[in-house]
Amino acid sequence: MVWHIITVTFNSAEDLRRHWQAVALPARSRWTVVDNASTDDSVEVARQLGATVISLDTNVGFGAANNIGARSLQSRFIAFVNPDIEIVGSSLDELARNLELDPAAVVAPQLLNVDRTPQPSGRNFPTLSSKIFNRLPGASSHEYQITADPGQRRYVSWAIGAAIAMTAETFDEIPWDDHFFVYYEDSDLGLRAWSSGHAVVLDGSVRWVHGWARDTSSFNLAAWRLEVASMAKFYLRYPHLLLPVFLARLFHPERSWIGRAVASEEAQA
Repeated sequence: MVWHIITVTFNSAEDLRRHWQAVALPARSRWTVVDNASTDDSVEVARQLGATVISLDTNVGFGAANNIGARSLQSRFIAFVNPDIEIVGSSLDELARNLELDPAAVVAPQLLNVDRTPQPSGRNFPTLSSKIFNRLPGASSHEYQITADPGQRRYVSWAIGAAIAMTAETFDEIPWDDHFFVYYEDSDLGLRAWSSGHAVVLDGSVRWVHGWARDTSSFNLAAWRLEVASMAKFYLRYPHLLLPVFLARLFHPERSWIGRAVASEEAQA
């Protein structure tokens, strides 16, 4: 088996119906849904759509559920894909080719809004100031957010966790950290990847639609409590990210990769 697709659900039945109904995965792939004790019919919908379902008795969190799914089956490549993503099945071949060229990489597809405009799927250095500015009006023009044009590969500090792919060997080395129940686990994965010698790449040749309804984009007390808890864990682990960006980036091994990529793009422009 070439691909193992893992989707974590929590009351995600409607997203599964909307985004996975027409997905046609290649024959040499398996789709596993890990359900975090949903109270809706996520489990039934996932099974109807052809997924193998691991139904958990309690909500263990996003990262822990991803790890459970990834360890349930042997495969060559693993993709962690949210329930509000529309996979283009044929593009998995392109994603596999790119991972074969750079098997140590952590690769994220370029995600698109439902109107097919690009979402900023990649991110620059996750300093606290960058995170704050990212929530302000006009944030899309801030250098913190990164997109990739068709056919373009861009090095990023981290990619949003809605869609992440890697080899099984890379996952064994850098699984998701289940200390983050939800939020900041993708930032942490990117930083640990770079520190372990794994480049994080935003792949513009693979473009998937992402519904993207973030709970903390509006006032949701429960979601904000979870985000603040993860934020505290994240910045306690990486206290240098409380510094301004120009100082924080000195601590990051990816700065030279990203710098070379930017210089190359400017030279080609």
